[in-house]
Amino acid sequence: MLSSPHAPRVARSGVLLVVLALGLSAFTVGCADDGDTAAVSDGTEPLGIGKEVTVPISEAAATLISAGEEPRAMLRPSYAAGTTQQVTLRTEHRIQQQINDQPMRDFSTAPLTIPMTAQTNSDGCDLTLGSVTSTDPALNKALTAADGSHAGFEFSDDGAITALRLAPSPDTSNAARAALEQAFYQAVYRSIMFPDEPVGQGAVWTVHQEVDGGVTLDQVTTATLTERDGNRLVIDLNVTQVPKSKVWSLPNNTGTLDIQDYVMQGQGTITVDLGLPLPVSGMISVGGHQAYSDPHSQSNLQQTITTQVSWTE
Repeated sequence: MLSSPHAPRVARSGVLLVVLALGLSAFTVGCADDGDTAAVSDGTEPLGIGKEVTVPISEAAATLISAGEEPRAMLRPSYAAGTTQQVTLRTEHRIQQQINDQPMRDFSTAPLTIPMTAQTNSDGCDLTLGSVTSTDPALNKALTAADGSHAGFEFSDDGAITALRLAPSPDTSNAARAALEQAFYQAVYRSIMFPDEPVGQGAVWTVHQEVDGGVTLDQVTTATLTERDGNRLVIDLNVTQVPKSKVWSLPNNTGTLDIQDYVMQGQGTITVDLGLPLPVSGMISVGGHQAYSDPHSQSNLQQTITTQVSWTE
């Protein structure tokens, strides 16, 4: 994963849970835990320092629900090596949390805008970042060193992202690196893959994917093909996430937290071109609320989270 959740040695008090809360900003991305918490410093360095790092992405599986109208055809990305695309990724991650009866606090991260040029290769695409900006003045200044950084996606034949490559410029600060990791990880888990059967307009399929982190999630994305014009597809998305367990085992055997409530869902629409590697437009917003408790104390944590990912050409 891109970064580890920030967990205390022992979650026994409201003060410690404040620290823990930052690490529990579970996806709202799909990435869920680790990707969405990348911007929270836990004293460890972000990935990609001094070298390119390849992060494997959990396997996804598509299941066709309805084939849609005739005519039907297989949906498969098809682009020649060396195809280029200019696109801008924007991400925003909002977190509000409350510990016991303490006042609500805002731990949101500033929106990030990442213009990039994608160039396809035999396995996916290489990305060269342009001038990355943020609405936070300090982070915006730090991001100037990230201009010209590199990243990349590896794809399967059905369009699923199977790996994320990150190679920030050497002078990029930890804060800027972490922000970039978070943004790309959010984008990965808001992507779509295609079913193995021919489909037409109105087709519906689901994509199941495990989002691994401090809390392992089952993510289900329901996709509906609302329009098709040649290679250009308009797809409505509905995303839900459910924890696979009612208990979160903290790292390094430091204890557990009970998951009292966990509701994460969202929707959006994207436009993709089968001849290009990245979405050409669209926006997906996922949000909800979570509640955790320490089984050995009276400490409780509640969070309200929203993550938004958008693409524009």
